[in-house]
Amino acid sequence: MKRLILLLSIVLSFECHAQKIKVACVGNSITYGAFILNREHNSYPAQLQEYLGEEYEVKNFGISGTTALKDGLYSYRNTSAYKESLEWNPDIVLIKLGTNDASERNDRWRQDFEKDYTSLVASYASLPSSPRIILLTPVRCFLPTKQDREITSKIIPVIHKTAFENGYEIINLHNMFGDRWQHYLFPDKLHPSSIGMGRIAAKIHSYLSLEQSHDGDVVSKFALKPCGEFNFHGYKGYKFDNNGVKYYIVKPNHVAEGKPWIWRARFWGHEPQLDIDLLERGFHLTYCEVGDLYGSQTAVDRWNTFYKLATRAGLNKKVALEGMSRGGLIIYNWAAQNVKKVACIYGDAPVMDFKSWPMGEGKYRGDDHCVKTMLAAYGFSSREEALAWQHNPIDHARVFAKAKTPILHVVGDADVVVPVDENSAIFETRLKEYGHSMKIIHKANVGHHPHSLNNPEPILKFILKATGQWKNECIHPVPGNEFRAGAGWTKDSDWHAEAEDIKATLQGRKIKLLMLGNSITQALGGDRLRVVNKSGKEAMDAAMGEKMWENAGISGDRTQHLLWRLREGNYNVAKPDVAVITIGINNLNAGDSAADVAEGILACAKEARYQLPDSKIILLGVLPAGRAVDSSLRKACEAVHEILSKSRIRGVEYVNPTSWFVCEDGSLREGLYAGDCLHLSAEGYKVWSQKLAQLID
Repeated sequence: MKRLILLLSIVLSFECHAQKIKVACVGNSITYGAFILNREHNSYPAQLQEYLGEEYEVKNFGISGTTALKDGLYSYRNTSAYKESLEWNPDIVLIKLGTNDASERNDRWRQDFEKDYTSLVASYASLPSSPRIILLTPVRCFLPTKQDREITSKIIPVIHKTAFENGYEIINLHNMFGDRWQHYLFPDKLHPSSIGMGRIAAKIHSYLSLEQSHDGDVVSKFALKPCGEFNFHGYKGYKFDNNGVKYYIVKPNHVAEGKPWIWRARFWGHEPQLDIDLLERGFHLTYCEVGDLYGSQTAVDRWNTFYKLATRAGLNKKVALEGMSRGGLIIYNWAAQNVKKVACIYGDAPVMDFKSWPMGEGKYRGDDHCVKTMLAAYGFSSREEALAWQHNPIDHARVFAKAKTPILHVVGDADVVVPVDENSAIFETRLKEYGHSMKIIHKANVGHHPHSLNNPEPILKFILKATGQWKNECIHPVPGNEFRAGAGWTKDSDWHAEAEDIKATLQGRKIKLLMLGNSITQALGGDRLRVVNKSGKEAMDAAMGEKMWENAGISGDRTQHLLWRLREGNYNVAKPDVAVITIGINNLNAGDSAADVAEGILACAKEARYQLPDSKIILLGVLPAGRAVDSSLRKACEAVHEILSKSRIRGVEYVNPTSWFVCEDGSLREGLYAGDCLHLSAEGYKVWSQKLAQLID
């Protein structure tokens, strides 16, 4: 009997573990995947399925034109998808409604949006499965109508309120595409393309895959009792009062492992998109009021007190600092005295020298009121005493250089309030003199405002890396989502059609060479039927022989896409003698670091070694690109090869192809590249083919 019970328990345990986590995607045409070629693969729910993997089952319950409004022109409640989504009894519900509710067609029912939206969400929250409810804010609408203003002012605040009052989770999609329309992301200015859908899927995946701390209730362990709560864009915020000094702490829905935090200085709530993204990634958001203290020692002392309280409550010993404008004074002056407690510094048009602002000793005219307040905060008896002060942020460069503190500034090059050349530029120069560097994002033709970036992804990535929270997407295998006709494909083709075309072309063949890569490889052509640009075919035929080689490149591919194809494509069916890998340039163009890209390239090489056990693997990595020798792209290519040259994979031969295409002075060899200094010309393919033939022979 005991053995039977044990056997049954093992079987039940196996069934429990084998059961997939069900994710229901509720929404309108954007969820459905309207106007997207091959929506079954390219809608955001379909791409999310690939990101999440086999442990999850993602279903698309999106219906075009629907609203959360009960009496709107097409209420989601009146669809069969609504009933089916409830009956499916999901474990996670992603609700993305509100875009159509903001349309002029539904103006007369708009006053009912809060009531109707709340009740619709509640119908999922009350399911027997007790699912996680995750509210998705609408993406930006780029149509020349008032629709996006209504989304921003009427729809999103209701979503925030609903999340806050009911304890639902929330993901901000509205800022992720920035505030400038890009055709390849929003072809009709309303619906994201398959590439845009991929970005949505990636963001949701990052949220769902967060590695959580299981002891993250910082507020309950904080030495002071909260004196109030507030709604911070759908998250619970707590107010504290320490003898008249205000503190704020905003809790994430799920605390990241290590309990990271971002410490905001001055201008609480202004341009909050970065803070929201960090909350999604499990960071706590904090604030300690030091207004009108201008980074003086009094302000530093206040911050010292808050830091002790925050870390004793469990927050990480190293903090990410965020300072806008005059907030630069306190983050740098505090950090200079506490450099070992700093994970990184993000300054946004930061004041690095109070002689520049507010004193106006440079381009700025000065602010008498602020100067008077600043002199009092520091205890200066005169303006001359302040001008002699040598402890401004720009004077601390040596401290941060010695500590190798990661530093990022975002500045407007037309800023006349806090001029770049009087603040960030001086600090950058001094850091270099001490052997350290910082990153500066320059906004051309932008003044002191607006602060931050509408899409804060570059800032977010910087902070995640500096705090050890970054996950390298270059090594996460997922299908691609390119769709554009300019990719060199036949009409109505997409990434998945190209992937199938490669598999079909390899069937029933035995080849000498298989080329693996992106558009540069794809333009070799080969015998693929869906590729129209075959500018390298003649050269490769001459070097290798017709029908003796094949091209498995897809335009737009990054390392993660080739990694997926290697795992799923069964390329070994053609038993290639040699496989050549040329990948990574699209990762670099997308902003991935050289280290991340190199890791992705090596992952592709390892996977090729496994999937093609009898083939010789030649790893080229990236071909040199970028017109100027000192261009950021060229430097990134060189950095990738520096990493690859130090790596060893058994059975993989690494070859740096740079010298094939570059003169001794570093300039690209004449006639080998197209006008973009990225793709090869017919002559470039001739050089490439001949070099490969020599390697193989």
